[in-house]
Amino acid sequence: MITSSPSTTPGHALVTGGAGFIGSHLVDRLLAEGWQVTVIDDLDPFYARSVKERNCAGHFAYAGHRMLEGSILDDALLERAFNSDRPITVVVHLAAKAGVRPSIENAMAYHQVNVTGTLKLLERARMAKVPHFVLASSSSVYGVDPNVPWREAGALLAPISPYAATKLAAEQFAQVHARLHGMQVTALRFFTVHGPRQRPDLAIHKFFKSILNGSPITQYGDGSTRRDYTFVGDIVNGVVAAMARSKGERYEVYNLGNSETITLARLIASIEEVTGRKAIIDRQPEQPGDVPQTFADVSKAQRDLGYSPSTPLRAGLEAFHAWYMQEHAAKQVG
Repeated sequence: MITSSPSTTPGHALVTGGAGFIGSHLVDRLLAEGWQVTVIDDLDPFYARSVKERNCAGHFAYAGHRMLEGSILDDALLERAFNSDRPITVVVHLAAKAGVRPSIENAMAYHQVNVTGTLKLLERARMAKVPHFVLASSSSVYGVDPNVPWREAGALLAPISPYAATKLAAEQFAQVHARLHGMQVTALRFFTVHGPRQRPDLAIHKFFKSILNGSPITQYGDGSTRRDYTFVGDIVNGVVAAMARSKGERYEVYNLGNSETITLARLIASIEEVTGRKAIIDRQPEQPGDVPQTFADVSKAQRDLGYSPSTPLRAGLEAFHAWYMQEHAAKQVG
């Protein structure tokens, strides 16, 4: 359970992707604070269904929790989601086809879910007169802008992967809905989120698994690429703060990062320290679609949302390690 900053008054939240990595932590928080939560998640086979089932297993103990399994592209499912005795007070849209490299191979599928799916949700929210729509975006929309740290205003938005392009397109549709229909929309650009329940395809999870198993880890490039690693608890605090946003225009966009960059080489060294094991490194060329660095300026989120990331990389890696070992033990027992 992740706790921290004060929440808005509990209402009825529709959380898409609520069985995933970030989404399940957010749902943990909202249910504990007395929210009614409707979750839409298709349990996408991008990674094992059992992982998501474990993520959200504790949610079913709450009377205010409702789980709808299916796609945000399914009109009938969306009708059920928005048809409730208690009107939805906020949509938190986290669902998306994830991953930069897979998007290069299947751009059309990414467009359908991440763009068309977002537009469908925006339209449903508009028709239902939902007061606030919170959209999960990504630091990938900045592309290779060399002017770091990245600020929301005036930044060069130049995506270099289909995934990043779909996230920027979703932001633009959200902005149009805010302007045309008077909807309050808050877009949040997440920066390399890590922590317990992280997806198994992401670097930190893969590195821990390989190092603990004594297998080589694949390092793309010379280790100099840099990322703004942000702990999932800090991200959830930012999302909850955004749900209560009362400042700014009807449409606002915020960076949610840690405002510190870490090289890939340093990340690997830190994981070695946490596990007490040495990595076997398989060096490969840099991959298409990968950006050389990410670096968030979070001053706007600090000013408007009270966002204040406080979890150092080492503490986040230790939390992931503890979770990973528990997961491994549970699988062995099972």
